[in-house]
Amino acid sequence: MNSGPPYAAIIFDCDSTLSSIEGIDELARQAGLYEQLAPLTAAAMEGRLALEAVYRQRLDAIRPKLESIAALGERYIRHVVPGASETIAALHGGGKQVHIVSGGLRQAVLPLAAYLEIPPQRVHAVDIFFDENGEYLDFDEASPLAQSGGKSVVCRQVQTQQGKVVLIGDGVTDSEVMEAGIDFIGFGGVVKRTAVQHIAPLYIDESNLLPVLDYVLPCPASARA
Repeated sequence: MNSGPPYAAIIFDCDSTLSSIEGIDELARQAGLYEQLAPLTAAAMEGRLALEAVYRQRLDAIRPKLESIAALGERYIRHVVPGASETIAALHGGGKQVHIVSGGLRQAVLPLAAYLEIPPQRVHAVDIFFDENGEYLDFDEASPLAQSGGKSVVCRQVQTQQGKVVLIGDGVTDSEVMEAGIDFIGFGGVVKRTAVQHIAPLYIDESNLLPVLDYVLPCPASARA
């Protein structure tokens, strides 16, 4: 049953939360750089490295093309986490705003958002830039989401505009929002990160997102069955 405050907006991380893949690792695998770069992603998600210490390093090594980003968007959808569509539909039906806040690449996250019927203005991620031939140029280095603590910045903005919010995510970069007074629910349905499991006031270790509803909607799950 719901035991938290009434939330105006429910915010989800993307990678390893709404979708079971890590987008940057998928791009690294396609570029033949997975073994080199995946440990950097893991270190950032576990809080052993600051996100800004690895963000440019990974993208400058991969230099993803526009077609690779489009393919990643399709992979996000193919690997959507069980219960994600139903959970978001229930939240919309309950009058909740749903947002995505991700350190991933906005152009890849947008197709997943569209699939889940989340409007693009509620997708907060990092823009990536290409030349006229679809070759990688750069990313939006000014985005707070390319830095540690960036999700706190965005979640506070949403909370100021909409009312009380909660973030659901798998990584330390998600749990950091608690330091900014944002409610947090840890999700271990894809990857169980010990640091997050220990610090999260609420933690879901099922491989399905539906249990989120027990904490963020005002009626018990049994009443929705």
